[in-house]
Amino acid sequence: MAELPDGFDPHPARDASLASMRAVETHDRDAWLAIFAPDAVVEDPIGVSPFDPEGTGHRGIEAIAAFYDNVVGPNEAVRFTLTASYAAGLEVANVGTISTTLPGGEVTVHTDTVVTYRVDDDGKIIALRSYWELDKVRV
Repeated sequence: MAELPDGFDPHPARDASLASMRAVETHDRDAWLAIFAPDAVVEDPIGVSPFDPEGTGHRGIEAIAAFYDNVVGPNEAVRFTLTASYAAGLEVANVGTISTTLPGGEVTVHTDTVVTYRVDDDGKIIALRSYWELDKVRV
């Protein structure tokens, strides 16, 4: 289960990021969607990608749900390993690796990433932005 390295204090954005990661790891679509504000955006990765051909992100709960259904949900397993977390204001940047076991369970890919989360005053995620490079994903 997603955990912070030792020495990192609770913070609204950090708490939301952990709730997000744990919901993904446990395949809890409803819990994951409930973490987002209605007008939130998910950019994973940021910019044009096979998951976002226009590079504009997945904006609003309906689009975020479709991203989950098409990209996140079909995987056998997703595991987050954090090496660092930096909080400031209502944001956090988490550094680590996402290990994703693809459908069928035969291939696991490892993605080194920095993921930023911005929350509103109620602790709901308004922006989840993931920095990673497709050509640097490891099998």
